[in-house]
Amino acid sequence: MRNYQSLSHIRWDCKYHIVWVPKYRRKKLYGKVRKMFGAIVRDLCKQKGVDILEGHAMSDHVHVCLSIPPKYSISHIVGFLKGKSAIRLHRELYNKMRDGKSFWARGYFLSTIGLDEKTIRNYIKHQEQSDKQQLELDFDIN
Repeated sequence: MRNYQSLSHIRWDCKYHIVWVPKYRRKKLYGKVRKMFGAIVRDLCKQKGVDILEGHAMSDHVHVCLSIPPKYSISHIVGFLKGKSAIRLHRELYNKMRDGKSFWARGYFLSTIGLDEKTIRNYIKHQEQSDKQQLELDFDIN
């Protein structure tokens, strides 16, 4: 039997694979920004009771596997994570009071996770290596 989570009148297992990118797909998530971003996302998810099952920030995009309680809509959680993380990155890194609207691109990719959770989590965990291998193949072909 699967391990389901529960709220007062519901048992649930809602898991999602979410990907979003910085504006213009610029390579902004590296070094200090990447470490700080990870801490910020963990803190924001904790505030909403969202579990991070897997996550990886590449220089030009973010992959996360989240378990989101059914009391929240996915769009609400993604908007919360993107909005608040942009604001906090601007305040903490650039010491500016800007609202951070220009950090993330509009939109995101979303996929529900059913029985193939292990495959998705493995993909997120090892995505950086597969990207490097694909780049090497692309250069070998050309």
